[in-house]
Amino acid sequence: MVDKVIENNRVSIIGEIVSDFRYSHQVYGEGFYIVDVAVSRLSDSFDIIPLMVSERLVDVSENCVGRLVETSGQFRSYNRHEGLKNKLVLSVFVREWEFVDENPEAGKTNQIFLDGFICKSPIYRKTPLGREIADLLIAVNRPYGKSDYIPCIAWGRNARFASTFEVGGKIQIWGRVQSREYVKKISEEEVEKHTAYEVSVSKLEYEMPC
Repeated sequence: MVDKVIENNRVSIIGEIVSDFRYSHQVYGEGFYIVDVAVSRLSDSFDIIPLMVSERLVDVSENCVGRLVETSGQFRSYNRHEGLKNKLVLSVFVREWEFVDENPEAGKTNQIFLDGFICKSPIYRKTPLGREIADLLIAVNRPYGKSDYIPCIAWGRNARFASTFEVGGKIQIWGRVQSREYVKKISEEEVEKHTAYEVSVSKLEYEMPC
C-alpha cells in the first residue's frame, strides 16, 4: 500500500542550498526542518524550492549554505491556519538526500510525476500577449486516507486540453516544481511579497470520471 502510494508522487531535485535549516515540527520525537534550495531552469533563471527534511537524514546543525544536494521524495501540502483563513503550504518531503560535487544539466535537476484526480474546475485564460494558460488543482492520495493538494499550471496545447477536464477525472502529470513571486495588496499604501509554488506541466494524460 505505501509503496503504491509513493509511486503516484515522485520528485527529484538537485540544487544549491541557499538557507539555514529552519525548525518545522516534530513527529514521534523526530524533528523536521525546512531548507531552501536554488534549482536552475533551462533559462538563466532559477527556482527556490523548500525542502522538508528529517534530522535523521542530515545534520541540521551544520551550515550547508553553498553546497549542492541531490534529493528525492514527494511534493506535499498542508493547510496552515492564518487568522480566519487557511493557507496551502507546499514543500518537497525528502526521503533521500545526498551531497554532490557537480550540478548536471538544468533539464535533469527538477523533475516531478503526479498521479491523482482533478479536484477543482480548471481555470483557463490568456495572457495579454495571447499565451494560453490553465490552472489546475490536483489531489494526490497518501496512505491512511490523506491527500496532498497540488496546484499545477499548463501552457499552450496542454492548457487548451486541460480546460476540458472535469472534477473527479484521473490525471497524470510530468513536469517540474517552480517558484513564483507575486505581490498581494494589503491596503492602499501597503503590499506584501509572497512566493507561490506549483508544478509547471510539460506532459499530461487524462481519463474522464466514470
